[in-house]
Amino acid sequence: MEGDTYSGLDNGTQLDGKVVQIFQKSFVQVQNILDQNRLLINEINQNHESKIPDNLSRNVGLIRELNNNIRRVVDLYADLSSTFSKSMDTSSEEDLSVAMRSDAKAGHKRNRPV
Repeated sequence: MEGDTYSGLDNGTQLDGKVVQIFQKSFVQVQNILDQNRLLINEINQNHESKIPDNLSRNVGLIRELNNNIRRVVDLYADLSSTFSKSMDTSSEEDLSVAMRSDAKAGHKRNRPV
């Protein structure tokens, strides 16, 4: 898979196989955390409905764990966004470099916007 490119974006931009692997790994992590959150929320709801003091006090720790999981998901999405932006910047620079080389071979100069 390494070195593979994927042209799944509307504008024809290609993603490096390594970037796709990072996305897949991150999305699996996010899904696992969200699955865990679903279980936590169910347990929190059951404890709340039971109105048993020990269960209600246990909810404090469960809600903290839920909040930490939400922070982890936000961080994973932020990392994904950064990775995607960097891959798009790299891809755009590579496209420009290829275009400039082909123009130079044809004897044309490519004016760079200021």
